[in-house]
Amino acid sequence: MLKGISKLISPELIKILMEMGHSDEIVIADGNFPAASHAQRLVRCDGLNVPELLEAILPLFPLDTYVDHPVALMAVTPGDPVETPIWDQYRYTIAKHFTAADPIEEVERFEFYERTKKAYAVISTSEAALYANIILKKGVIS
Repeated sequence: MLKGISKLISPELIKILMEMGHSDEIVIADGNFPAASHAQRLVRCDGLNVPELLEAILPLFPLDTYVDHPVALMAVTPGDPVETPIWDQYRYTIAKHFTAADPIEEVERFEFYERTKKAYAVISTSEAALYANIILKKGVIS
């Protein structure tokens, strides 16, 4: 255990976060996401949900200030009536740690999959909400 680091952050996850460099991306995936088949590096966080993990990661993880949208959400497929209230939780948490006006973009599902394949790592969670997948682009410590 370390001081100031959430107990939700495993040794494997802290290693991944430390290894990442500027502009590397990490995906926090919901329980339905095909994480194992899309990940270069897979971190399992079974039993955890995306909002709590996002809250644990963002105090340690600088978002990229050199891009318009350092955060990406998987867009709802056109015609799918599903609601995405979990996105409001993401916006609230991100706003606590990042002050840019509009840091979040929505990315079409298959484009999201392609970005995931190029991401540094994928964190697989037990999140049950639909369209709860999120990509974070790492920035620099200034």
